[in-house]
Amino acid sequence: MSDHLRNIALVGHGGAGKTSLAEIILFNSGAVSRLGKVEDGNTAMDFEPEEIKRKASISTAFHQFNWAKRTVNLIDTPGDQNFFADTRNCIQAADGVVVVIDAVDGVKVQTEQAWDLAAEFQLPCAVFINKLDRERSDFQRIFQDASSSFEPKLIMLQLPIGAETGFKGVVDLIRMKSYEYDSAGKRTEKEIPADMNEQVSKEREALVENVAEADDALLERYLEGEIPTDEELKGALRKGILSRSFAPVLIGSATKRIGIDLLMDFMTECMPSPLERGPFKGTDPKTGLESERTPDPKGPFSGFVFKTVADPYSGRLSIFRIVSGTLGSDGNFFNVNKDSKERFTQLLRLAGKEQKPLTEAGPGSIVAVAKLKDTTTGDTLCDENGKIKFKCVEPPYALISYAVKPKSQADEDKVLTSLSRLIEEDVALKISRNTETKEILLSGMGKVHIESATEKLKRKFNVEVILEIPKIPYKETIKKKVRVQGRHKKQTGGHGQFGDCWVQLEPLPRGSGFEFVDAIVGGSIPRQYIPAVEKGIIESCIRGVLAGFPCIDFRATLDDGSYHAVDSSEMAFKIAGSLAFRKATELAQPVLLEPIMDVTIIAPDEYMGDIMGNLNSRRGRVLGMDSKGKHQVVRANVPLAEFQTYAADLNSMTGGRGTYTMQFSHYDEVPAQLAQKIIDEVKKTAG
Repeated sequence: MSDHLRNIALVGHGGAGKTSLAEIILFNSGAVSRLGKVEDGNTAMDFEPEEIKRKASISTAFHQFNWAKRTVNLIDTPGDQNFFADTRNCIQAADGVVVVIDAVDGVKVQTEQAWDLAAEFQLPCAVFINKLDRERSDFQRIFQDASSSFEPKLIMLQLPIGAETGFKGVVDLIRMKSYEYDSAGKRTEKEIPADMNEQVSKEREALVENVAEADDALLERYLEGEIPTDEELKGALRKGILSRSFAPVLIGSATKRIGIDLLMDFMTECMPSPLERGPFKGTDPKTGLESERTPDPKGPFSGFVFKTVADPYSGRLSIFRIVSGTLGSDGNFFNVNKDSKERFTQLLRLAGKEQKPLTEAGPGSIVAVAKLKDTTTGDTLCDENGKIKFKCVEPPYALISYAVKPKSQADEDKVLTSLSRLIEEDVALKISRNTETKEILLSGMGKVHIESATEKLKRKFNVEVILEIPKIPYKETIKKKVRVQGRHKKQTGGHGQFGDCWVQLEPLPRGSGFEFVDAIVGGSIPRQYIPAVEKGIIESCIRGVLAGFPCIDFRATLDDGSYHAVDSSEMAFKIAGSLAFRKATELAQPVLLEPIMDVTIIAPDEYMGDIMGNLNSRRGRVLGMDSKGKHQVVRANVPLAEFQTYAADLNSMTGGRGTYTMQFSHYDEVPAQLAQKIIDEVKKTAG
């Protein structure tokens, strides 16, 4: 039943202990019989070989557990920036979020981004401060750090008993009880330590004031001096969480199993069910007008696919959330995005790496089906007679690209098809082919992201590739107007070859491309040979005279020439046109052009000095700056050659707090001293 269901996402910075927390929750509930460890590579949630190798989550995992007569779908998301796009996709399936913070390291960049993500989807939040048993852990410092970073305000539900290695339990400020834990995670209720009475009293008063603000009637009675009961406080607490008036803070240690049962109680008692999440907004695919679906089990079926897993053997596994209606163990539904009918033969729920069959599932359920023919991430599934289209999050802009080459020639044909399968699974990956450099480009969120994709490529599809920095698609152009003769004359036995043309080359404004003008008068070149001259110029300009890059932005005007009644032919005039182009470009002051990118960088104000200095060192030209909350937005033009490895440098400069996007703007002349180095390098490589 949907009112007994909870969909909870664990989010936060990498290394905060989300997977360890998920593992102990699953173990405490009996969902898993053996307690795994991230360090040992045997947790229920991190099961991909790439995750075991890195000892970190790179893909969102799902598992279900039962606690206090409730069923919870636990969503364990990656915290590494390289894989955060998956977190962004999967958080759409959650109804509530627990932001996990390391009690030593505190709020870090992905913690902030995870919090912002929850706000974007208007999801109720709680904070769990983990690792309070570690050296240099500091509850008060982390609470203050998080309070100054996050909105809505944070309220303290618990206080730690002991600190660092002496951390042994929790004071619950709602129940006003003290719990201490042994090494097996078993709790014992005890008296609140005498040395904590003053602090507990002060924080309890602050908690009651904060919670009472979520309930007008309770607040009025409290201001009149009436002390609310624990049940009244719990009711107001839940009301405030669901309305996002505040976010409670809980504490513990996943590895020492301290406070985990209290967190599980909180998840089931205070976080929303799918019914409380309310309707999902979408559009009517016919009219484009806004529409919505309530979580009604008897209504028309609808849901959205938020994740896809590609498997070379079992095929594509589509993971989706049911928004409305009820699905049986098999049946049909309609894919609105692809305008096609889909059939499934088995409904599954996810339990880590395993999939377990279901007989039916209703609103709020997170389920999977295999081998849908057209469906991919972001698609809406629904009844054909009750169509709606939900908007899924846009895939992020790729930050870094690598050229991909097969390690073996035998894999050449498999590279593109195998990468395409991987992209079905990871929407943050992009694949393209640069026709100019003849390279296959794999783009993603960072070097680690690309490397893990190639590891999957080898494991899943047995295709090994080499990653290289992509070649820059330089071009050439001319700066001077010249007029030359292109003459081709060859005498052999029988008919000879003769073509003669006068061509004027002149530069055009940047971005104009190539223009051919026929200015022949008086029939000096017969009409049938003029297209051949143009073709000769076009074929020759593919390889410029400086370094063999395409020549662009010029006009070729054919204004004179001569022909031979017997020896002239289309081929002869094509060669003449080619000769004219080569001769003209050598005389017309040829120059090298490079792609210039429009770059937008967003980072906190304190990093602007470093960012500006770095842009100058990359030959960047700042176009403008704007403010965006606590951040500055810098717009600049930067040569692509200077920006290919920027992702790692920006991450280093800003401690991971900076982001950027870039897109092609225009071509511009390469400075002479750099141009010569490029030309020499190309000739050396070709030689």
